[in-house]
Formats: sequence, structure tokens, C-alpha cells
Amino acid sequence: MSIQGVLCRPLTWHNDQRGSLAELVRADDPALMAAPIGQVYVTTLYPGVVKAWHRHSQQWDRMSCLKGRVMLGLIDDRADSPTYGHQMSFILGDRSFNLVMFPPGIWHGLKNIGEEEALVVNVVSAPYDRERPDEERAPAHGVLSFDWSRRDS
Repeated sequence: MSIQGVLCRPLTWHNDQRGSLAELVRADDPALMAAPIGQVYVTTLYPGVVKAWHRHSQQWDRMSCLKGRVMLGLIDDRADSPTYGHQMSFILGDRSFNLVMFPPGIWHGLKNIGEEEALVVNVVSAPYDRERPDEERAPAHGVLSFDWSRRDS
């Protein structure tokens, strides 16, 4: 089941004897630049840890897992959306290098499904405002119905 406004792009890795390179976001990609870039940050998750749930009223997110393996869970909570109530999950990281972009109003969370600390980068549309954060939170379990059991894709 899909969610309106969610975009998943495969990342192409260019490898040689020196290492690897992958482009996350390009200014000449109209789909990924539908929202501005306001901040780029990195978060880590220890094996088995769930970091959820968050949603924003204005902020767009673009997430990718650079090290390890995570499940990204999304729930559409936009009352005016044709996909209201729909859920999606993506496996990101080792063997599944993708960038997922999603709009405001989507509950989102991460679970480390790998055996090492995971490193996730998020390219968001606005800098974090400590005085007035554009963020609402819900507990990882018990409030929103989502199956965090591992589903490889």
C-alpha cells in the first residue's frame, strides 16, 4: 500500500580501488528539490532499537541509511490525504541503498534490524528550531498500530 507524496529513489554506488561514492540529493533533481534543504543531520541506532514516532506539520524529510540496516516505518495521518491511514515500510542500508522522501503529516520511525550500530542521514527542509520545534511525538509502541517485525525488501 502506498502513501501519496512518498518517493523512494535507489542510490547508485560508484566503486573503485579507492572506495565508494553515492549521490544522495542533487540540486538539479526536481522531485527531490520539491522541498528546500534546511539542515542535514545524522542519527544512530543500536541493534534492535526503535526510534519512533515523529511527525512534522511543515517539514519534509529525506532519509537514507549509510551504515547498518534499518526499517523505516511511515503512517499517513493527513486527514485530507487520499491515502489517510495507509502504512508503508522500507528496508534501508546494506543491500538496500535508497533515499526515501516524505511530506509533512506522516508519522515516521526507524528500527535497527541489523547486527551493528546503524547510521542514518536525514536531509530536512528546515533547520531545527529549539524554541519552537516542528515536531510531535508518540511512543514507539502502544499508541500507533505498526508491525515492527522484520520484513526484508
